[in-house]
Formats: sequence, structure tokens, C-alpha cells
Amino acid sequence: MFLSCQKHTLYYHSSYSIHSSKNPKLIIINCQNPNEQQQQHQKNHPIPRTQNSKSTSFLIHHLSQKNNNNNNTNPSPTELQDPTPHEEKIKLLELSLVRKRTPQFPGSIYAQSSSDPDVGSSLPPLRTIFQSGDEEEEKMIMQAIEIRRKVTQEVFKGAMQKGKFGITYSTNLVDRLGGFIDYVMIEAANLKRLPEYSNSTFNLRAKTVIEDSQVVPLIRWLKHNSLSYPEIAKLILMSRGKLESIRNRVEWLKSVLVKGDFIGDAMLKSGDNFLQRSDAELDEIVKYLMSNGVRRDWMGYVLSRCPKLLSYNLEEVKTRVQFYLDMGLDEKDFGTMVFDFPKALGHYSLEEMHRKVDYLKEFGLESKDVGKLLAFRPELMACSIEERWQPLVKYLYYYGITRDGMKRMLIIKPMVFCVDLEMTIVPKVKFFQDLGVTNDGIANMLVKFPPLLTYSLYKKIRPVVIFLMTKAGVTEESIAKVVALGPQLLGCHIVHKLEVNVKYYLSLGIRLRQLGEMVADFPMLLRYNTDVLRPKYTYLRRTMVRTLQDLIEFPRFFSYSLEGRIIPRHKVLVENQINVKLKCMLACTDEEFDKMVKNIIRKRNKIQSSVMKANTTHPQSLIAGDITTTP
Repeated sequence: MFLSCQKHTLYYHSSYSIHSSKNPKLIIINCQNPNEQQQQHQKNHPIPRTQNSKSTSFLIHHLSQKNNNNNNTNPSPTELQDPTPHEEKIKLLELSLVRKRTPQFPGSIYAQSSSDPDVGSSLPPLRTIFQSGDEEEEKMIMQAIEIRRKVTQEVFKGAMQKGKFGITYSTNLVDRLGGFIDYVMIEAANLKRLPEYSNSTFNLRAKTVIEDSQVVPLIRWLKHNSLSYPEIAKLILMSRGKLESIRNRVEWLKSVLVKGDFIGDAMLKSGDNFLQRSDAELDEIVKYLMSNGVRRDWMGYVLSRCPKLLSYNLEEVKTRVQFYLDMGLDEKDFGTMVFDFPKALGHYSLEEMHRKVDYLKEFGLESKDVGKLLAFRPELMACSIEERWQPLVKYLYYYGITRDGMKRMLIIKPMVFCVDLEMTIVPKVKFFQDLGVTNDGIANMLVKFPPLLTYSLYKKIRPVVIFLMTKAGVTEESIAKVVALGPQLLGCHIVHKLEVNVKYYLSLGIRLRQLGEMVADFPMLLRYNTDVLRPKYTYLRRTMVRTLQDLIEFPRFFSYSLEGRIIPRHKVLVENQINVKLKCMLACTDEEFDKMVKNIIRKRNKIQSSVMKANTTHPQSLIAGDITTTP
């Protein structure tokens, strides 16, 4: 069929032909206006369904634009408007980029399947479709890049599934590899410059980049070393395309005994430059730490708990180590401190470390004392001055605890300065106030026994108080006195200590009410071991021949050493034929005891001398048996 117009000449092979004889004929139609001619032709000869309306519209628009360009005429604004819908543009763009296309339906003007032999030439050029402004062109380019990125992701997923990875694992990992997907996409685009890849498809080039990078075997190896897929994704992004550095650093961490569960976390927290550092540089840091007391079998634990150490150079590590050595720590104390709390060495800045040491010195501690304190409790370096220490100091000062008292608390139990004030200390103090302990009593308790603030209120302190009031005979009026005088009692185990002692005292014949009075007078009575109590009680009853009432009146008898005080003083009293109460016998110093014994002997000698003098003055009275009293 041949169509001839003034503005358009269209050669079109018809799907049907008219036969007047054996040879086919061509129908020639002349028209003045192609649009009118098309309308007239559609009326007389409807368009067969082998071509749809969109295909015809697109073809006519394309030819009209080409004719306008040949005539060098300036198109009007209405002629510049692209009749192709936006959805059709997106569809054409996707069809040009996606890896797999849907099958072509009969009558399509371009192929939609990648298996078609003319798929590369049948698609219309995109530049003839997107003839809009710069803004829309940029938008369409970004959409094209996003589609190409999705294609790259699909290629990567296919490579992982080929490597025996599951669909879910592959999808989760690829979703976190945005930067690496862009790297593959860029490298695949660069491959097109090479002659051997000039005519290859993008899918083939992307697949080649993935295979050459050996990323799939690396992912398999990292997964075998107990790294999760989020950690693997972060490491791949940190490598910046140098994937072999990941394997080298993992091998090095394993050589210093970092366990597989901590390898991923150690690599991610060791700084961005860790993958670019050499083995020799890292080995120097390890050797230096070993020379200062950190044992090699501790190194894996230290680096896994504080991987930030690997981000420092050797000079900075030396500066941090010297910071602690200047406070009097020897190699043994330093190595133990680093093992107990590795973050004390590498997690905090030097400025922050100096500020905390200076603040601890304000309690009256010397530099060496602070060093010993940090060696014993290095967790102090993790505490904030503004958020933890200053509010605690103000709170303790409110209850009358002086700086010396705080110093004692810090030395005996430095963990007190590491606990949370509102969540840990305030509820305990409120509980003691509810029991009836005064503020001065609370201050004395805390200074006398600082570990009390580290005990659990509901698992330790309250159960002991309930046991004392229900099982040990302590009354409600006396419980505040017991807690204030013996705060150490609140740290005893109920079953293994308190209950055993209560049963022992009751087995001696002491009543529960009497036991409560004894505990109120001497709370430490329930803290002694029964192995220590039995010999003392046996000596009291059998050798000293004392009654149980003497023990009830003076329960502190069990607090004195049997060999060091009770037996020696009892022998002195027996040799001098003196009998005094247990309190007078034991509750004094050796000088006071000797003075007491001498006074008793002197008074007794004085009385005896008076009696002897009276007897010599009246001898007949003694013979007759008439005993009279001397004036």
C-alpha cells in the first residue's frame, strides 16, 4: 500500500493485498491533509487489530516531527507538547532497563521480551520520547538510575542464590548494601569502555564485576565466622571496594584470640581506618600492651571489649598507658585493671580522664591513692561527673556526711559512686526513714558500712528486716536501733547465716523474746559462725561455771577472742580468787583489767588485815566462840 500526501509520504506494507490477477497490486491514495486522509481512510477501511491505536498515533507523531525538522520551521508550543502519557514513558524506560520483560502481545510496535532477536532495535530511542525540560529530564534520569540499581540488586541476589544462600538472607543482605550496589553499577558501566564488553549487556557486566570481586565467597566465609548479615553489610561498605582487607583483618583478630562472636563487633567499632591499617602496625600495639602487664591470653578479651584501641596509633596508646603508670600502678595492677575494664584504657578521651582524676583528688586522695582506687574499681572512669558524682555528693552532704566520710565510702566501696542515685540510693534511704532511723543514724550507717547502698532493696534488705521481726524476736520499736547499730546485718544471707544462728541460740534455751533483746543490744550476734560460738559457750558453761542468764545479760561475750582474752583473763581471776560479771571481765582494755584486779586485791587485803587486827585484840573471844564485830 502506498500513501501519498503533500506533507507526508508513507510507505507501508499492508497485511492484506488485493488480487485482480496473479500479481498483487498497490492502492495509491492521495490526500491534502494526512489527518483528514487518516479519518477518511478509517471510515472507509477500518484499521485491522494487528496494529493498535497507540502504535499508529506514535508512528504518525514521529513522522510529523521528522518532517518539521526537515522543513527547519519553528514549532509552536502546542506542537512541542509530547502526546505520549507519562505512564507510557515510565513503561518504556523500565522496558529499556529491566532484565526480564513481559511477553509481547500481538500487534505491539516494539518487542517486550529479552528473548526476541530484535529486542535491541525494536525499542524506540528514549531521547525521542523524553523531549521535555531539564527538570523533567533530570527526574527521568534519576528514575532510570533507580531502575538500574534495582536491576543490579537482582543480579546480586541471583549471584548469592547461586552461591547457595537463601532468598530471605540474600534479600536482607542486599537491602543493606546500597553503597556496594552503586559501586557494582558504576564498575559495570565502566566495563562498557573496554572493547570486549562494548556490545555486552549490563546484566553480563554487573555479573562479571560481582564474580571478579569474590564478594559472595567472602560473605560465605564471614558468615562461617559467626558474623551476622548486618555486620557483614557494614564491613563490605567500610571496605570501599577493597574486600580482601576484610579477610586480612579477620585473620589478624583471630590471631590475637578474639572469639568469633565478637569479631564483627570489634571490626565495626575499631574505626573507619582499621581495614586500611597494616598487620605490623597493629602488632606493635599488642606487643606494647603485653610489655606493660596485659597477658597475651587476655588480649582477645580486651580488644573485643574495647575495639576502639585499634583505632589509635602507637604513640597515643603509649600516652594512655603512661597516664595510669604515673599514678603509681605497676605492671601487674595495670594489666589486671585493663582486663577488668578495658574501656578505662581506650574508650574515653584523655581530657575526660584527667578531669575525673582531678575530681577524685578533691576528696583528699593523693595521686597514688587514686591509682589504687582505679586499679581496684576501674569502672569509675565510666561515670559522669555532672550526671553521677556531683548529685551524689550533694545528696550525701544533705544527710550530714562530711568529706572525710565520703572519702571513707569511696575507699571502702568505690562502687557506690557508680550506682544511679535516683534508682538505687534514694529508695533505700527512704526505706530506712520509714523504719524510724534518723538522718544522723542514716549518715552513720552509710559511712560505717558503704556496701549497704549496693544491695538490692527488695531482694536483700527488706527480706532481712522481715526475718529479724518475725523469726529473730526483734520488735517494731527496736528494729530501727538494730539496723542503725548493725547495718552489716542487712548483708547476711538469711538461710545460710541468720536462720542457722537463730536456731542455735534457741537450742541453748534462750527464748525468742530474750533473743530479740539480745539482738537489739548487740546486732552482730547473728553474724558469727556457729563453729566460733560453740567453743566459747562450752568454756563459759563448763570451765567458768557461769549461768545462761549471764550470757543473756552480756551477749557481747561472743565477740571476744577465746584464746586471746577470755581464757587469759579467766585464769587471772581464778588465781586471784576473784569473781566479777562478764561485762567487767571482758569489756575493758588490758590496762584497765589489770588495774581492776589490783584494786580488788588491795580492797580484799585491806579487809583481811582489819579482820586479823580485830582477832589479835580479843583472843579470848575467839576461843570462847564469842565473835563480835569490830567498831
